[in-house]
Amino acid sequence: QTLIQMVKVGIMPACVRDLAKYRDFPSLAGNRQSLYTYIAGEIAKLEKLVADAHAAGSDMHAEATYLCDTGKPQMLVVRNLVDQAEAMLESGLYPYPSYETLLYSHHH
Repeated sequence: QTLIQMVKVGIMPACVRDLAKYRDFPSLAGNRQSLYTYIAGEIAKLEKLVADAHAAGSDMHAEATYLCDTGKPQMLVVRNLVDQAEAMLESGLYPYPSYETLLYSHHH
């Protein structure tokens, strides 16, 4: 659920704001619209996988196995897409600290 919330509450709004910056110059937007749309579709798939796992019943072992075998690979798909978006977004729009900030902020 954490990844889903982070994408829906932080990443997608940042993507919308980023895409709006190219409204007057769509030729400069590159593949932003298709990437951001793809992220939305893949997060919807992940939401369905999580819902399906919870709907399967009270067998926690079966749910954990399903999420590990099916949910985790989908999480990696979403993460890869979000990493691509992070590289395109203006730093002020990205809602979370970058890896660089996390790793080196104590040096400043």
